[in-house]
Amino acid sequence: MTKTPLHTFHIPVMGLAYTIDSPIRVAQYGISSVVSIADDDLIEKMRNFYSTKFNIPYEEISQKFHDYRAERITSYLNLVDKIVKEKFETFKTELAESKTALENFMSMLPNTSDIKKGFQNLLDDGISFKENIQSYIESHLFPGEIDVNIMTKLDKDNFIKNEQLPIEFNDAHAALRGFANSNLESSVVLSAGMNPRLYSYFENFKDFFPNEKNELKKKIILKVSDFRSAMIQGNFLAKKGLWVSEYRIESGLNCGGHAFATDGLLLGTILEEFKQKKEQLVQSAHDLMIKALQLKNQVFPENPLELKITVQGGVGTAEEHEFLLDQYKVDSVGWGTPFLLVPEATSVDQETRNLLMKAKEDDLYLSHISPLGVPFNTLRGTSNEILKQKRIHENKAGSSCPKKFLALSKEYDPHGICTASKKYQDIKLAELESAKDTLSADAFEKSKIKITEKSCLCVGLANASYLENDIKIKGQAQGVVICPGPNMAYFDHEVSLKEMLQHIYQGKTILRTNDRPNLFVKELKMYVDYFRNEIETISGEVSTNQLKKWNSFKTNILDGIEYYQNLFSSTFYFKAEEEEIKKQFDFYKSELNAISIPTLQLA
Repeated sequence: MTKTPLHTFHIPVMGLAYTIDSPIRVAQYGISSVVSIADDDLIEKMRNFYSTKFNIPYEEISQKFHDYRAERITSYLNLVDKIVKEKFETFKTELAESKTALENFMSMLPNTSDIKKGFQNLLDDGISFKENIQSYIESHLFPGEIDVNIMTKLDKDNFIKNEQLPIEFNDAHAALRGFANSNLESSVVLSAGMNPRLYSYFENFKDFFPNEKNELKKKIILKVSDFRSAMIQGNFLAKKGLWVSEYRIESGLNCGGHAFATDGLLLGTILEEFKQKKEQLVQSAHDLMIKALQLKNQVFPENPLELKITVQGGVGTAEEHEFLLDQYKVDSVGWGTPFLLVPEATSVDQETRNLLMKAKEDDLYLSHISPLGVPFNTLRGTSNEILKQKRIHENKAGSSCPKKFLALSKEYDPHGICTASKKYQDIKLAELESAKDTLSADAFEKSKIKITEKSCLCVGLANASYLENDIKIKGQAQGVVICPGPNMAYFDHEVSLKEMLQHIYQGKTILRTNDRPNLFVKELKMYVDYFRNEIETISGEVSTNQLKKWNSFKTNILDGIEYYQNLFSSTFYFKAEEEEIKKQFDFYKSELNAISIPTLQLA
């Protein structure tokens, strides 16, 4: 039976903790969400918490187990799957027995939904309601997907004493094995670029290959920022007989968490390219996949398997949601940041949620706090920032680094060390101190900030769940790090799940401000600011390569503005704010043209 998704949105992964149990909270309503499987320590504690809550026997998987990381992940995912299925059965019974429950549920579905219409017909019919409704529910309702996320870069080598373990015990490899061995029939979302070793490891698990019925038990979703990257990664996997079932396009800057800026390519132009060239993506991967499967003597599908294109990053109104579905024919739109204010859907402690509600545009910024060295969208005033500043002030900068998921720098230690750790920062600060006489006071201070601003994300991004569920936090106090997208500035109060869904689908807006810029305008502003900052903060000689990159960045943004200007004058969407949007496009175009790219100085 082909599952027709109930919803046209999904909840993307957020941090380590924020969506760690979202499927348990919302999957019974047909809502798909993504769980991070990076932190096996958090996962084990959540398994203990939910086993207790639902009276399910629990035996700890301690670090003494040979393959503890993968086993913890498998066990937790199986538990989530079991709880979701039980909650879904209960929910179906409730719908069949209570018209109020059914009407309430219908109010959370898209107006365009055939299933909603089907329910309405049964309600209008009224005759033998219960029998009919039961069989209708059985054949039309499915729980939302329990998808998982692996950041491909988080693939640290692991050691026992000084002996390096085989590659399959690397962090991302073990996480993949944990998902592959679970009972889930869902997808793994791979983010943060290509990791060829990890991609090759997929070949070890038969669930990622099509069966005799051309079905994939487990699927691959790639989070990408442009078409070229999708083509390269999709073909790389296809040559191994692996199919990418979905490309999840994320705005380079207008998103939560780590921001991977494109070369000035704006979201609309990227989506346009996917729309125009989707067939090419499907065909090239299909041809390569068939060849690979034939060589492996495995069954292969005659026709290409299903390929979805989805989008996320900065969406905030029903009209934007509808526009993306309609204009670019995407299969689903990701809503992340706004769900941080929905206690029924995400795991956030109250103190942090209050901070999110109060956040204004200036409180949300692109920071350098991530030890990965990638710009990171975050929020001012978090408990993590306060504790970190206190340590810096007391000359005790850096984290005790208990989890080491980001201990990826081999600069001072072959085992890897995290740039947010005290161990690393002590060495760096000592080096800086010894060079103090050669630096101006300003340069010294800037270098010091660059070293000490890194935050312990492993602990900070997991703490919210512990605080929300009263789970004891051991070790050095790190507080909470949270990584909302800039969109958070316009959402300012807690809402129920029903209110959020009606905001997405029916335009019953929960926004209480009129100054929220259009999604595409906001992203454009961020790219212009990013570009200006890149040029203003350059130090030392500028290479020909760098100049070439900047010129192409600027050209791409200008092309994007022209694309939007044509698009917005021909669409029937956004009519109410059309004049304002046009003005803003013109404004940012002149801002961009005013930024002068340095020229090469001839010696």
